[in-house]
Amino acid sequence: MTSLQERLFAMQDKQYAAFQAKLTPGVPMESFIGIRVPVLRKFTKEFTKEKECKDFLHQLPHEYYDENMLHGLLISEVKDYEECIRLTDNFLPFVDNWAVCDIMSPKVFAKHKEELLAKIKAWSKSSHVYTCRFGIETLMSHYMDKDFKAEYLETPASARSEEYYVKMMVAWFFATALAKQWDATILYIEQHRLAPWTHNKTIQKAMESFRVPQAHKEFLKACRMKL
Repeated sequence: MTSLQERLFAMQDKQYAAFQAKLTPGVPMESFIGIRVPVLRKFTKEFTKEKECKDFLHQLPHEYYDENMLHGLLISEVKDYEECIRLTDNFLPFVDNWAVCDIMSPKVFAKHKEELLAKIKAWSKSSHVYTCRFGIETLMSHYMDKDFKAEYLETPASARSEEYYVKMMVAWFFATALAKQWDATILYIEQHRLAPWTHNKTIQKAMESFRVPQAHKEFLKACRMKL
């Protein structure tokens, strides 16, 4: 066991490990140490200052799920854009579950939106489930408000993967877009431009959202497709 792993096991919560394993199918139970996310976030802030941090970011693959979570959190703190992109590209092929994928949210991306678009398009076209999911999620996180353009909707709409975690991400994206950019987004529903399952899941998630007005929900209700 490495010295870092010893430190991670010192934060172990076995009940949480069992809980997290149920939420993350496909990841072996023995991969979970069981560190609660707020605890791991606090550790991340301290670990970024240590020499071992840089070494850890180049030691792939990791043995434990929690090490991957730490890796994702560390990437989110990298301040240099080019370095962050390089580390992200190195790490994404090793991401094998939605939780690690979704924990990654690099702060530096907000300052480089023009350059980031090309990376988002490349990630979103990937055949690797979680690289594709990360690309679409990054687009949703950074381009849904003042930087929004209707053409950006084509990126998730063209992700025709049959993988559950890609389809769910596309539905999440479009449900969010319906809440924030109704006029541009509703065309994709009216014109049936999404795959049927994703179309209906988008409507379901929009109906569950507090951000979608009731009048819009009534309209969406009539747009469901029969599968």
